[in-house]
Amino acid sequence: MFTLPPLPFAPEALEPHIDTQTMQIHHGKHHQAYVDNLNKLLPDKTEADLVNILANIESLPEGIRQGVKNHGGGHANHSLFWSLLSPTPSIPSPSLLSSITSTFGGLDAFKEQFTTKAMSVFGSGWTFLVKKPDGTLALKRHSFQNSPLMQGNTPLLALDVWEHAYYLKYQNRRAEYITAFWNVVNWSEVSRLFELSS
Repeated sequence: MFTLPPLPFAPEALEPHIDTQTMQIHHGKHHQAYVDNLNKLLPDKTEADLVNILANIESLPEGIRQGVKNHGGGHANHSLFWSLLSPTPSIPSPSLLSSITSTFGGLDAFKEQFTTKAMSVFGSGWTFLVKKPDGTLALKRHSFQNSPLMQGNTPLLALDVWEHAYYLKYQNRRAEYITAFWNVVNWSEVSRLFELSS
């Protein structure tokens, strides 16, 4: 059975960058719905199965494949997203920073390119920093709840740009939401994921 992971911080902890009500609804309502629907589709599976399921999405029966993309991807993406947010400032590890610098030209240049990618998502979706199977870093834009795992990539940093992630506070001002996001990135966790994927 799939379960909703607890937030690693209090719902109000990311104020003023991400507001309390958005966190409560986003986590307790939206994410919970993905979990509930995924359990209906895959009642015999557990959290331990999710990465393998998404990495081999095309092997699922056609009748449930899209539903698992939507709800399994939604569960995986959100579970990752919460872990990548923190009220405690942090910086990338030296090895992650070195890789970011060699790929994107430095941390500030990376943030600019990530922001541009996030702004270019049409409608609902996500922006990810991923490590590709060949070990290189890349920015990926995904529609809806599609997970990088479905393309063989390892997500390291994720930003939810569905309107439900920011509309209560920022309305249609996605750029302001993205700017605020940089104040609450848990670089310690991004660095840990980078090291694990090495």
